[in-house]
Amino acid sequence: MGVPLCFCLTLARRILTRRLPAGPARVRNILFVKLAEQGSTVLAIAAISRAVQMVGRENVYFIVFEENRFILDLLELVPEGNVITLNSQSLTGLASTTLRAMRRLWRLKLDAAIDMEFFARGSAAITFLSGARARVGFHTWYAAGPYRGDLMTHRLLYNPHLHTTSMFQVLVESLRCDPAELPTLDLAPPPAENDFRHFVPQPGEAAPVEAMLPHQNGKLPPIILLNPNASDLVPLRQWPGARYVELARRLLAQFPEVHISFTGGPREVAEVERLVGEVHSPRCTCLAGKTTLRQLMVLYALCEVLVTNDSGPAHFASLTSIDVITLFGPETPTLFAARTPRNVALWAGLSCSPCVNANNNRQSPCQNNICMQQITVEQVFREVCRVYLGRPKS
Repeated sequence: MGVPLCFCLTLARRILTRRLPAGPARVRNILFVKLAEQGSTVLAIAAISRAVQMVGRENVYFIVFEENRFILDLLELVPEGNVITLNSQSLTGLASTTLRAMRRLWRLKLDAAIDMEFFARGSAAITFLSGARARVGFHTWYAAGPYRGDLMTHRLLYNPHLHTTSMFQVLVESLRCDPAELPTLDLAPPPAENDFRHFVPQPGEAAPVEAMLPHQNGKLPPIILLNPNASDLVPLRQWPGARYVELARRLLAQFPEVHISFTGGPREVAEVERLVGEVHSPRCTCLAGKTTLRQLMVLYALCEVLVTNDSGPAHFASLTSIDVITLFGPETPTLFAARTPRNVALWAGLSCSPCVNANNNRQSPCQNNICMQQITVEQVFREVCRVYLGRPKS
C-alpha cells in the first residue's frame, strides 16, 4: 500500500501547496518519526539532544511503535507523555492508533516533523499527515532509493558515506536552512559521537537479575554473554549457532573463573536452549526469554563482555559498562557501529559487502551470508580474551 499511498499524498500536496516555505523554519516544537529499529534510536541520541537544545525538552515529541518505545523511556531525552505510540500487531490496531495519533498531532500544531527512517513509506506518510509546516526527510533524487513520493519540505540526500549518528544530526540541522537551497548543505558533517551515558540500575533492580545468575562463594563470577540472535529480522546478519557453541567451549576452557550465559528473546528460547545443551557445561546457562528489556540492561551492567551480531542488543549494551564485540556482515560498521571505546566491530569487508543498505530497502539477493561466515571463532575468541583481560578487575 505504500507506493500508491505516497503517490496520492504527493498529488494532494502539490494541489494544496505549490511552493516550498521560504527561509529557515521557525521552530518551537519538533516531532521525530522513528517507528522501528530500537537499536538505531541509540544512534540518534545526539540528534535528539540537539532538538532539545533548540526547542526545550517539553517541546520534543516522538512517534514510535508500542514495542519500540522502551529505549526512549530508558534514555529519558523525551518526556514520557510526549511519546506517541502505534499498535503494529494488527491492521485494525494500526489503523485505529494511527488515527488517534494524527488527531493528537494536529492539536499540537507542529512546526517541524523529522522523518528518521531512511526510505520507509509509512513514516513519510505520517510525517506529511502530521500537519507540520516543516517536514524533513530523505528524498529519492533520480531514483537513488525506494520511491516514497515528494512529501517533505526539507528534502535531503541520503549520504551513504556518513555514519548514521551524523546523518541523524544533519536532519535536525537542516531546519536552519532555506528549503529552496536544499539538498545543498553548507554544513560540515557533525561528529559521529553520542553521549553514551551509562545506564545505572535503580535501587532494587539488580537483585532479581542477580538471582538468575550463578554465584561462587556468595558473589557473582565474571560472566560473558553470547547473543546468537536466533530470530533476527535480517537473517543474513546471523553468525552460525555452532560457532557460538565452539566459542563458549573455548572461553570456558581458557578462563576457569568465567561463566557463559546465552541471551535471547521469547521466540528464541528453544534454539538458545539447544545451543546451551551443546556446550554441555555447568558453567553455561540460558537466559533467553527470562528477562524484560529493562532487566536485560541490568544484566549488561553486571557482566563483562557481550558477543552479538549487529542488532539492537549491541546498541543497548553500549549504554552500560559492558564491553561489546559486534559482528558485522551484510551491513557496515562504518555507518552503524556504536562509536564508543567499549564497542569493537569485527567485519570481513568482502567485495560484496555491505549488500543491505537504505537504497535497496534492506533487501539483498544473497542466499549465503559468507560475510558472516568469514568471521572465524578464532578471531572472536582472541578479541574477547583481549577485551576481558583488559577490563579493570574488582
